[in-house]
Parts: sequence; C-alpha cells; structure tokens
Amino acid sequence: MWKKILYLILICTLLLAAVSCGSRSAEPEETPDVVEEPEEIELPEPEPEPEIVPLNPLTGLPLSDPSRENSRPMAVMLNDIDSAMPQCGITDADMIFEYNVEGGVTRMVAFFQEPQSAGVIGSIRSARACFVETVLGMDAIYFHAGGSDEATNMIARYGIDHINGGAGGVFWRDNARMQTMAYEHTLMTSGESLAKCVVDQGFRSEHYDDYSYPVTYVENAAPENGSAASHITVCFSWYKHTEFDYRADQGRYLISQSYWGDTATPYADGNNGVQSGAENVLVLRTTVYNSGDQSGHMVIDLQGSGSGTFFCGGKSEPITWHKESIYAPFTYTRADGTALSLQAGKTYVCVIGNDAELGIR
Repeated sequence: MWKKILYLILICTLLLAAVSCGSRSAEPEETPDVVEEPEEIELPEPEPEPEIVPLNPLTGLPLSDPSRENSRPMAVMLNDIDSAMPQCGITDADMIFEYNVEGGVTRMVAFFQEPQSAGVIGSIRSARACFVETVLGMDAIYFHAGGSDEATNMIARYGIDHINGGAGGVFWRDNARMQTMAYEHTLMTSGESLAKCVVDQGFRSEHYDDYSYPVTYVENAAPENGSAASHITVCFSWYKHTEFDYRADQGRYLISQSYWGDTATPYADGNNGVQSGAENVLVLRTTVYNSGDQSGHMVIDLQGSGSGTFFCGGKSEPITWHKESIYAPFTYTRADGTALSLQAGKTYVCVIGNDAELGIR
C-alpha cells in the first residue's frame, strides 16, 4: 500500500516538473525596448527688429532723404498780395505761417525740411519782426529780400543765418512775371538753390544737440469731442481773408484766399496749378496793432501764451499757444493742459488779433 502511495507521489512530482519546464519554454523572448525619436517642434521665427524710419520733424511723415532728420529747415519769405499771385512752391512747404504785416496786407513764411525736393519758390519779399521771431524759434535758415528796420536789426542782433536779396546768387528775377507785375513781385528762388546756398555759405546745417522741435504727430489728431468745422474763414484784415474747406476724401483742408472782400479763389501753386492744403490748421490769437509808422507796419506780440483754435479732420477744439522766449518754437496745449499732438502732414498757422473775426461752420 505504501509503495503505491510513494509511486503516485513520484509520478505527480515528475508531471509538475514537466509542466513547469513547458511553461518557461512557452514564454516569449524579451524584445529590446524601441527608443522613439522625439517629435521635432518648429519654433516660431523671431520677430525682426522694427525698422526705424527717420521722420520729418515738421510733418511727422517719412523723409525722402533720411540724412535730413536733424537738418535745419529753410524758411522763405513769401509775398501775398493779389497782384503778385500765384505763389510758387507752396505745395512743397511743410509748414506755413501767415501774419498781417502792414496796412492789412499779409505775408507768409514757408518752411522746407527737404528743400531739394521743391521746385521754384516765390515771389520773395522782405522780412518783418514776427517772421524773424518765428524763424529763430525753429532754428531755421532765413531767406528774404530786405526787411523793416526792426527785422533787420533783429537779424543782426541774434546772429540769424540768412540770405538777403541777391546775395549768394540764390535769387533771380522771373522774366515772365516782369511782363505783367511790378518789379518787387518778381524775385524767385528754388529748393535746389537753397540747399546749395547753405553749403556755399558755410552755414551750420544741423540743429544744435540740445534742440528738438517739441511738437509730436499722430495718425489721427481730429478732436474726439470737437465741434464741427468743415469751413473756416480767418479774417486778417479788411483786405485779406484766408479760407479753409475740409475734404473728407483727402483728409485735409483745402485753402483759398479772398482779397478786397471778393469771392475766395483756390490758393494754387504756380508751379503745378494744384490747390494747397493742410492736415492741420491752427489759428492763434494775440495782440496785433498798427505801429503808426509811415508804412503802417503791424506790431505782433509772440512771446508768452494766448488762446487759439485747432482744426483737424473737420472738427475744432480750443487750445492755448505758448512761446516761452524769442528763441523758443510755438507749442500748443489742450484745454485740460495736456500737450496737443498734430496729425501727420502739413500745417498752416494763422496769427490774428484778439478781436479779429473767425468764422466756423
């Protein structure tokens, strides 16, 4: 009996060993781990450094000649009498100031940051004290033909770089004008002549290191809550009105002139027949009175502060103008005291008396 039991135990043991060996042989062979290549992530290209475009300090627009970013502008005295029209070169000017200078007659000073791009400019007339102050504040080189005693003395006293009359060969008499106009309305120059003259005369061509024109420019300067101003009439005197009509399709005011109370006609450039315009119109008020001299020269107070109106985008808002000293340029603030930014483009400035009429509609 015991022999049978031992025999069964032996058989079971052998069977279990066989099953165990079979199980091990049936196990799959281990395969080496597969190393997956990491997924390649494309990094975005780094953004290029923004290109710094040199801007015209008088317009806020890109310069054709980047080297003129810090150059002194050219300031040219322009005749403004009905018998001397049309003026030439006004559509190339970056900024124009108009003042009542004598007996109701106005004159302009036109500023050119890139004079070499302008064609014929004129006709050229004599300097007045208000223009000398304006030019000095802009650190500009001044071109004129003669001047009042006060203006001439100021030019000498303040050492203003200037060309007077035919000096330097920069001016000439226009033969066609001499057939129909008085001799004093025929003196002309050109942008190329102005640029060449600065080199020939050895004038300082760049602003001083501590000078910068303090007015800034933006893409849209139209007063957000401004009053409607699609038509402006600036009454300089009984003789001369300057008018501005807003053209939404151009985003600017087109300029017209009226003499002797007649209907205004386009302020057109004699070079191309194009009506002059400006994105910004500034009307500044100050003390203006007749000096009482034989020529009826006007005295215009330009230092300190005064009221004014800014027009842009067919709207208007009240402003305050500032000119801290004879050496300082005009600056402008809004009613809340913040600095006024102009719209990138051309600017036309009218300086009138405190009681002068200003029509807005």
